[in-house]
Amino acid sequence: MPDTIRASSGGSGACPRIGRLRAAIMAGSCLIATSRPAGATSLYEGSIGPLTGFDRYDMVGLVMTLGLSGFAVVTAITLLRTRARAAHSDNAHRDEIATLRAQVDRANALLLSDPQVIIAWAAADDQPEILGDTTSITGAHARHRVLAFGTWLDAEKAKAMEHAVDALRTQAVPFSMMLTTQAGRPVEADGRAIGGRAVLRLRDVEGARRDLVELAARHRKLASDVGSLSTLIETLPSPVWVRDGAGRLVFVNHAYVRAVEAIDAEDALDRGIELLDRAARDEVTKALAAGTSHAGRFPAIVAGQRRIFDVLDLPTTTGSAGIAIDATETDNMGAEVERRGEAHRRLLDQLATGVAIFGADRRLAFYNAAYRTLWDLDAGFLDQTPTDGAVLDRLRTARKLPEEQDFRVWKADLHEAYRAIEAKEQMWHLPDGRTLRVVTSPNPEGGVTYLFEDVTERLDLERRFDALIRVQRETLDNLGEAVAVFGSDGRMRLFNPVFAKMWRLDPDQLAARPHIETVAGWCQPADGARPTWQALRSAVTRLEDRAPVSERLERRDGSVVDCATMPLPDGATLVTFQDVTDTVNVERALRERNEALEAADEIKVDFVHHVSYELRSPLTNIIGFAHFLGDPATGTLSTKQHEYLSYITTSTNALLALINNILDLATIDAGAMTLNLGAVDIRKTMESAAEGVLDRLVKDSIKLDLRTADDIGSFNADERRLRQILFNLLANALGFSPPHSTVTLAAERHNDAVVFSVTDQGPGIPEAMRDKVFDWFESHSHGSRHRGPGLGLSLVRSFVELHGGTVEIDSIAGQGTKVVCSFPLEQTAARTAAE
Repeated sequence: MPDTIRASSGGSGACPRIGRLRAAIMAGSCLIATSRPAGATSLYEGSIGPLTGFDRYDMVGLVMTLGLSGFAVVTAITLLRTRARAAHSDNAHRDEIATLRAQVDRANALLLSDPQVIIAWAAADDQPEILGDTTSITGAHARHRVLAFGTWLDAEKAKAMEHAVDALRTQAVPFSMMLTTQAGRPVEADGRAIGGRAVLRLRDVEGARRDLVELAARHRKLASDVGSLSTLIETLPSPVWVRDGAGRLVFVNHAYVRAVEAIDAEDALDRGIELLDRAARDEVTKALAAGTSHAGRFPAIVAGQRRIFDVLDLPTTTGSAGIAIDATETDNMGAEVERRGEAHRRLLDQLATGVAIFGADRRLAFYNAAYRTLWDLDAGFLDQTPTDGAVLDRLRTARKLPEEQDFRVWKADLHEAYRAIEAKEQMWHLPDGRTLRVVTSPNPEGGVTYLFEDVTERLDLERRFDALIRVQRETLDNLGEAVAVFGSDGRMRLFNPVFAKMWRLDPDQLAARPHIETVAGWCQPADGARPTWQALRSAVTRLEDRAPVSERLERRDGSVVDCATMPLPDGATLVTFQDVTDTVNVERALRERNEALEAADEIKVDFVHHVSYELRSPLTNIIGFAHFLGDPATGTLSTKQHEYLSYITTSTNALLALINNILDLATIDAGAMTLNLGAVDIRKTMESAAEGVLDRLVKDSIKLDLRTADDIGSFNADERRLRQILFNLLANALGFSPPHSTVTLAAERHNDAVVFSVTDQGPGIPEAMRDKVFDWFESHSHGSRHRGPGLGLSLVRSFVELHGGTVEIDSIAGQGTKVVCSFPLEQTAARTAAE
């Protein structure tokens, strides 16, 4: 038993200590139970405002009263039992005393748990029992100073306290008052008469007041927070609801009211309008019944439209609370993203570039057909979503990756792409000779996208293109022509050294890409041909009708330059300048020479015409007189005279034929020859021409073979000129034919022409002479006995061309010659013949 609890004289019977314990416990219980009189106001109601419900003082008093009352009942019962057992055993009595002491200690600890002092006076006893720490009240350790009220209260309060205590002890008048110590601490004093004892309770309420102030501040903050949360919940665009323990709606926000199309929140609560359908609510209820929250996606009809909501419902102490977040757009967006992703996959699958996408876990998430074909990987292996490293290892085993000295370092460097923030490009030179352009691009959601482009062909084309450009550059630089290329904007793109040299321009100026106007201004002082440069400028800058332009410039220094433009496919224009001064000079000399030759030829022709006419008259006289001499009527001639006369006649006839041929050629050359066209019997004309060479056939033992169809008929031509053509061809063939050979004269009728041909077995015509056999006075024996003026074939070609036909020669050296003359069936007589 603590020393603060003293035994009173009220104990009696066999157990005086038990009596004293029982009296102390009953006094404490009664004091606490009646410590606050009915109708008394709270200590700090005036300072912090009215409080709803029990304040902290009421709660503590109630708890202590109930506890001590129960403890007193239990103790009383225990005492009764103890008295009954005391007669039986002293040991049991001691145990009971120990138990009671423990209970008293616990009661004492409970009383002292609050900063208070309890003073109890027994009846007719001036020495009170003091329980509690008096320091918190008086500020001094001396316990007796608590009754010296003047030492810790002001005089007025001390006097009032003394009177109240005297009235309590003498008349059992209860009291309750608030005191303030000299140190400024508030103290609550309560006096009661309990069980024949006067009990004074002094309680330090400084801590209680601080607790109440703090509790009030927390209450105000909580009220503010609740108001803010209520406003936030009301303004949320998502429906929010609260249910009680029975599952009935007790709160909904404005978004819920709009969603269910109710008038207001009260209407929604009164009618119990539900947002979700029964199946969804049953699923949520099942989860809440199990004591767990529920999250799911459910459809709902909102304002006549079907929407998708992400619903979160969780249990509370009084029921449950839930929120529905509209996920319609998210759901639609997810579906759209899925559709676009599928479209992108199909698109990527059509690309020629290999694409492989690895996720954040470095496993293959997507690959296209070009990727599988590029690396020749098995589809089954790729469909197993291998890791990036596994794919590289397989490719390395197949010797399809670049040969690296340290493969592990190379692979680690490649995998740095998973931690990079920008794309990286590399060139892989594979053992099989291919070159790949590899791009590693980090994905925003993690992982890497690989792009593999086979650039082998492109690099080869670039190398070939560079080589071609170099060859072109060297070619242009070494050309004898001046070359310049102007772009579609009129600025110079390319030039060669000859261009700069020809126009005496600085290469550095040309390298600055001057405009065609500027170049023309630099070049005009050298030639002064402004119209020509205007034409060049128009050809360079024209957008449509970009036709080539050709011009000739005669420069002031006497040189002549040919310029030409050529439109290029890319919109540029190629301009070339060629110095043709020497060519022009040679051309002029040749033209002058040709004019001189033509004049000489005209003189020659005029001379031949003149001589022919002058020779024909006396020759006609000689032939006439020779004819008279050979006529027996003029007299008899001797044999020798007949021989001489025969020579004269033969020579004069040959000379007359030569003169007639010359005159015919001159007439044709002058364009004065006119054909006498009519129906010509082809076979008869051939036989007539053959009769003119019979003497030569007999003399040279040459056989003439006439080949033609019996029904070949006739065609429209000049019979005299046709017979003259065939005679000259036969005469020419006989002149080159060896003895005992055969000459063939053939005629064929075709659909559009009649073709005559004369074939001999002579030495043939050398290829170098074939173009000259039709010229005047061209005669070559080619080792034969033929001698002549060289006019026969010229006359043949002229007559045939007058008929609108053609003459061809087919000759092989040593195998004879074949001359073919073709006469059209439908022809108009020509007035001129080819020279």
